[in-house]
Amino acid sequence: MPQFRIRNGNQMIAEGAIVAGCRFFAGYPITPASGIYKSMIDELPKRGDVAIGAPDEISALAFCVGASQRGYKAMTATSGPGFSLMIETLQYALMTETPVVIALVQRLGPSTGGATQGGQGDVLLAGNAVGGGYTIPVFSPSTPVEAFTLTIHSFNVAERLRTPVILLTDKEVAMTSENIDYSALPKSGTVDRKMFVRSNGESFGNYRFSLPGEIPEFSPIGGKEKATITGSAHDKSGRLQKNSRETIEVLRHLQEKVISNSEEITLVDTDTADGADTIVFSYGVSARASIEAVAGLRAKGERVSFCNLLTLFPIPEKEIKEAARKVSKVVVVEENIMGLYRAQIERVLPDKKVLGINSVGRMIAPGEIEKAVLS
Repeated sequence: MPQFRIRNGNQMIAEGAIVAGCRFFAGYPITPASGIYKSMIDELPKRGDVAIGAPDEISALAFCVGASQRGYKAMTATSGPGFSLMIETLQYALMTETPVVIALVQRLGPSTGGATQGGQGDVLLAGNAVGGGYTIPVFSPSTPVEAFTLTIHSFNVAERLRTPVILLTDKEVAMTSENIDYSALPKSGTVDRKMFVRSNGESFGNYRFSLPGEIPEFSPIGGKEKATITGSAHDKSGRLQKNSRETIEVLRHLQEKVISNSEEITLVDTDTADGADTIVFSYGVSARASIEAVAGLRAKGERVSFCNLLTLFPIPEKEIKEAARKVSKVVVVEENIMGLYRAQIERVLPDKKVLGINSVGRMIAPGEIEKAVLS
C-alpha cells in the first residue's frame, strides 16, 4: 500500500545516510545544504548516535574523519564555499584511506556566489579536488528518490573502498519538495568496511595489501591493534617514508583501488530509442529538464536517446561510449558556463559531434533542449 510523504532531496539524503548506518554527523550551516544539517541534528541523537554543529567547515570534516578512524560511518554536508575549506582534510582522508561521505549541494558561484541560486559549477572542483590527480568517487542524484539511493550507495562505496566519497547535488534537487511513496523506495543493502581479525600471529598494517586494487583491512584507533595513521607518504604499515619502493606502491594503490573497481560502483540510467541519431547526456536537476525534453521530442516523432549520469567520477567511459555508439550527435545539458562535464564527454567521444546546452543563474528549460536537438 502506498505510503506518501512530502520530502525534498536534503531530507532524503539524511534518511539515506541513517539507513546506510551513519552514526556520526558534523556540519556547519550553509545554504542550500542546511536541510541535511537540520535533519541529522534532529534524528541521529534519537538513535543514540552523534550529530554536532562544528565551529567551521574545516572542523566539521575533521571531526567526521576522526569518527571514521574510530570505526563509525560518518558524513558532513556543505556547499561550494565550505567545500573549498574542506579540501585539505579531504586529501588527508584519501591519503589515510578513511571512509567518509561529503554531501556537496551546489549553488551559484564562485566565492560565496548566490546562496539561494542554483548551479552546477562545482562538478570539476569535486572530481579534481585532490593533488596528484587521484579519483574520488562522485555521485549525482536528480530526484529525492535518487538522493536517498545514492546516499546509501555513497556510504557503501566509501566503506568498501576505504575512500572519501562526494554526493554532488544542487540547490533545486536539494530544496524542492515532492510527494514520495516510501513503499516504492528501492531496497538497498548496506556494506561495512572489512575489519582486521588477527590469526596465526599475523601482524597488522593499516595499509597492507597484496594487489594494487585490493582494499586493506581496517582496525580503529584505540582498538586492539596499533593503527599508525599519517597524511604524509607512508609504507603499508603507516610509517612515514618519502620515496621507498613500497611508498610509491601505496601511492599508486590509492588510485588503482578506485579505478579497478569502477565498473562495480558506476551507475548510469540510459533510455535508448531504436534508430536514434541523437543522445542527450545530463545530471542533477538538468537531467529532469532533459527527460521532459526527450519525451517531448519523441511525441513529435523524433528518435532521441537519453543518459542520466548518476556517476560523474570515475568517468563512466564504457557506459558513455556504449550509449553513444550508434548516434552521430551528442548533446550535454548542464547549468554552468563552460560546459564542465561536456569537456569530459568530448574526451571520451573524440569522433562525435558534441553540443553543449548551458546556462548560469537559472535552470535550463525543456524547450531550449528541444530546440537545440532539432537545430
